[in-house]
Amino acid sequence: MMSLSTGLSSWTATENADELWEMTLGDLLRKCAADHPDRVALVDADPDPTRRRSWTYAELLATAERVAQALLARFSPGERLAIWAPNCAEWVLLQQGASLAGLILVTVNPANRRMELEYVLQRSRAAGIVHASEYRGVDMTATVREARAATPDLREAISFADWDEFLASATGDHELPTVCPDDPVQIQYTSGTTGFPKGALLHHRGVLNASRLVARGAGATDGAVWVNAMPMFHIGGGALTEIGTFSVAGTYVLMPGFDAGQVLELIETYRGTITLLVPTMLTAVLGHPDLPNRDVSSLQTVMSGASFVPAELVVRTKETLDCRFTIVFGQTELHGVITQTALDDSPEDQSSTIGRPLPLVDVRIVDPATGKVVPIGTRGEICARGYQTMVGYFEQPEETADVFEDGWLHSGDLGTMDARGYLRITGRLKDMIIRGGENIYPREVEDTLASHPGVADVAVIGVPDAHWGEQVGAVVVPADPTAPPSAEELKAFCRERITGFKAPSHWYFVDTLPMTPTGKIQKFVLRDRIDSGELDGVVTASSKEKS
Repeated sequence: MMSLSTGLSSWTATENADELWEMTLGDLLRKCAADHPDRVALVDADPDPTRRRSWTYAELLATAERVAQALLARFSPGERLAIWAPNCAEWVLLQQGASLAGLILVTVNPANRRMELEYVLQRSRAAGIVHASEYRGVDMTATVREARAATPDLREAISFADWDEFLASATGDHELPTVCPDDPVQIQYTSGTTGFPKGALLHHRGVLNASRLVARGAGATDGAVWVNAMPMFHIGGGALTEIGTFSVAGTYVLMPGFDAGQVLELIETYRGTITLLVPTMLTAVLGHPDLPNRDVSSLQTVMSGASFVPAELVVRTKETLDCRFTIVFGQTELHGVITQTALDDSPEDQSSTIGRPLPLVDVRIVDPATGKVVPIGTRGEICARGYQTMVGYFEQPEETADVFEDGWLHSGDLGTMDARGYLRITGRLKDMIIRGGENIYPREVEDTLASHPGVADVAVIGVPDAHWGEQVGAVVVPADPTAPPSAEELKAFCRERITGFKAPSHWYFVDTLPMTPTGKIQKFVLRDRIDSGELDGVVTASSKEKS
């Protein structure tokens, strides 16, 4: 049970604390292997069915223990190990092995360029990296080789191409360490309000329980089959979907990447019962020509979130797929999800709210200026307290102190709470763009564009988009107004230096940027000018990349 403070936007968890599972990821895997040794735990869903592989829980545990042994021959518990690869079964095997070995996994977007990779490796002080050979035409092995010169803490680089050799190096001579629920398990780099991405240090208890309770809220029961296309480097893939599946001893069907037709095929083939699809993915699945020819009757629940989910999409999904629907909201610093809509919520509540807080977490809305809890229905900053809060930003005590106050984590998101405890998002204190479910931090894009000789000043903002939720827009002050760089030139410049989906697709050229008396750019003024049509833009081809 939970309680809502009378008249105030404060939701207090009153559940029995015993509901919290005091376990590590390794404990969960061992429990599943003991209870259901022969049940299929993991499917590597290669697009070619003849190349698919699977592991039972007994096999998954045995392989994870071999991975842990191979890692302990190279690293000590507590060291950071980066993983830079697209979705694959080895991603899960490495993650589970690292958790057994007491290592902290540092997840890296496979679409990152060398400078982005170096930043994460440097800030996390990673002792090792495990990487794919290639991704979207990029030679990842060569990139890692180049990055090592700038990352002195990096001792080991292991390619997934040498996975069998890596496993063979496990001697069995190393005793697996004792790992506790409050030990760090992962560092996820996430955008903040200032500076560059910060590493949210997550713990076993938070990853396991947040994922478990979201799966429970989605109606997942013993043996659920979760078809997942979400990227594993993301909190929604490598935590929520995977650990949520294992929390019910289910079968995790892992796709290498999103493909609407393959989602339908996998639901039919493996009798999938649950899937997480952000709105752009969901729209593609509902519109795929194979849908009428696929048996998706096993599907029980579709989960969505990460950006606005229209009521029409909720209704269409439930009617077309004959399933239930739930929407989740949260952030990495809170182990992924803090609110969730109920399966029996109305389409209006599903679309206009983000649901009520998860069990065992306190949530309140405060005035950003005073820190006081605001009355019901009043906009303020969403704050949370409980087991779900991160350890902190890795080796960034000042940044950590900025978001914590008396045990409450300040999310940076603005919202309201109604008398039932349902939350609505009204904006963001964080200057963040969410495109197709992916967070894009404007400062990184602005710094990239500012390095172009033809740019004197720039502001990057989110531009509303019916398909992606938001697109990236850049308002540019040319260094030479008589010969400004073209939008196409600037787009190409960005794509050479940062991940493709971060590159702006909407371009606006101005003489000056609106400033406050203290010299801060007034981005809300720019948004108003764009919305009113005062600023004419140039639209370049939008990247189809999601991650």
